Amino acid sequence: MVGFLFILLLAVPIVEIALFIEIGGLIGVWPTIGIVIATAIAGATLLRSQGLATLRSARASLAENRFPIDEVFDGLCLAVAGALLLTPGFFTDAVGLLLFVPPVRAALRRRLAAYVAARAEVKIHAAGASADWQAGPVIDGEYRDVSPDRRPPGNPPADSDGRDSLPKPPPGRDG
Repeated sequence: MVGFLFILLLAVPIVEIALFIEIGGLIGVWPTIGIVIATAIAGATLLRSQGLATLRSARASLAENRFPIDEVFDGLCLAVAGALLLTPGFFTDAVGLLLFVPPVRAALRRRLAAYVAARAEVKIHAAGASADWQAGPVIDGEYRDVSPDRRPPGNPPADSDGRDSLPKPPPGRDG
């Protein structure tokens, strides 16, 4: 991974310089500079509009008590896209513009999720739980808190042997 980043840090500036030379030779210096400035302005505008939309979507997810993982990923992609569009260069502008396209972000999110899922290992540690715990049947029922500090007035305390001396439910009732 470190080798890949090193090659990327070397390759991107070389590609940008080559593109500046080629495009500048075709259309001239001032139009080339104009395109670079225009993409920076377009990037800032797109970042503002899509960033606010992503923020609204994240707030709606939180209001539904759902973690906004898609919105967090989109926000990260938009931040990277904005930085790439503010960086002078045609290659970085192209990558930045691609990150502003929602289907491209969705495809990237799916690929990254599949990559992480294939290589991730999840371990859950809980206090007091054993590793071989199996979920049993769910039992629905009613309960009454009879701890000494929550006992309703008039109810007798527990017997001397520790058992509760509350009255039994009426016969015939399935409790």
